[in-house]
Amino acid sequence: MLAIELGIWTSSEARALVDRHQPGALVRLGRRHRGWRQADLAARIGVSASTVSRLEASKRVTDINLLRAAAAAIDLPSTLLAAACGLTPTTAPTRTRVDIPPDAEEDPMRRRTLLAAAGTAVPASLLGAVDDALAGTPAPSGNPTPVDIHLARARTQFDAGQHTALLAALPGLLGDAHQAARSRADLDHARLSACYTLATQALVKIGKHDRARITADRATTYASLSGSPLAAAAAARELAIVLRHQDQPATAQRLIVAAAAHVEATGLTTEAQAAAYAQMLATTSYTAARAGDRGQALAMITEARKAARRLPAAPPAGRLFRVSPAAVDLYAVSVHWALGDAGAALEAGRSLRPELFPTAERKSRMHTDLARAWWQWGKPEQTAQELLAAMRVSPGEVRDRPAIRAIVSSLSSRHPHATGVRELTRALVR
Repeated sequence: MLAIELGIWTSSEARALVDRHQPGALVRLGRRHRGWRQADLAARIGVSASTVSRLEASKRVTDINLLRAAAAAIDLPSTLLAAACGLTPTTAPTRTRVDIPPDAEEDPMRRRTLLAAAGTAVPASLLGAVDDALAGTPAPSGNPTPVDIHLARARTQFDAGQHTALLAALPGLLGDAHQAARSRADLDHARLSACYTLATQALVKIGKHDRARITADRATTYASLSGSPLAAAAAARELAIVLRHQDQPATAQRLIVAAAAHVEATGLTTEAQAAAYAQMLATTSYTAARAGDRGQALAMITEARKAARRLPAAPPAGRLFRVSPAAVDLYAVSVHWALGDAGAALEAGRSLRPELFPTAERKSRMHTDLARAWWQWGKPEQTAQELLAAMRVSPGEVRDRPAIRAIVSSLSSRHPHATGVRELTRALVR
């Protein structure tokens, strides 16, 4: 299926549409290839069918946010989107740099289109290599480094927001883990599951949810073979997150609640089990909030905070669930934001500081979560300042996440003169 989906974008029809600078027609091509009606695509991106019809028929870019959302839904490669918008040549290199001409800085449409091109930070060639690895059992890398050390390095890349480097390493990591799992030992199956769990986290981060569904399913399978309740919990959590992104909140909620119950059944006699339980509760809370279940969301985040009280402020390195009291408080920010209560979200994050989090990914996530709350409250300058802080800590957390890039795009078009917005726009496309 993945090979077929990629094939449509290398077809002569797609290339002709790119050459004619018709991104709307590219969206139509991808939608029809998936067998979707305009109403089907509209439902996935939260607009009306008539809006999709206008987008597909338009011969110029009029709403870059809508175009980008539609492109993400049909897995239109960002390099092709940028080329179809006339921002890069059709033979564009895999790494894209876009310079803002001085006379274009005050053109909102130009800024939004440039920001769309900034979303090409992850080269399409790397995603192609990941697709090849997922098409069957990937070949081992030939690197003699033990899988646990290879996995630890990959986690360090994730923690640093180095998504391009991580995606480049994933095929070899998965191949090596599969080779090790030929032993059929429980520990090797658990490591293989952990590798697929990390792959899922990375793919979700950059908005590639179809691929993430494959890796999450495999993480679940190998966790089951390992017999480890913590590996199973980690895999179930990632699968629930993918399902939530694929508009299946009820299924996601059932899965994460069941996973929390299984962890609780261990008796929570170790700190690692207690950390897993607190994480499951926090994820359950956020999943409920995204589904609009206010009562369960608030009840679960309260329970998660209680469960986190026994956890250390600095989780040990290498722990599968690196949860701390501050991490759960950060979840509370997201829960209140998802419930539409920006004031409560900012209050929940009032005592949070970057030094409370051990990795660049979490420090930057603190800033982006607070930025979402400020944006929801209608405060563009505070939003821009938090996003700038996130960029300074880990640029990938802003550049590679579609939802955060969309906020930057809206800031640039709606509040171009707000303090920090121009600096943020330049930093994103640099």
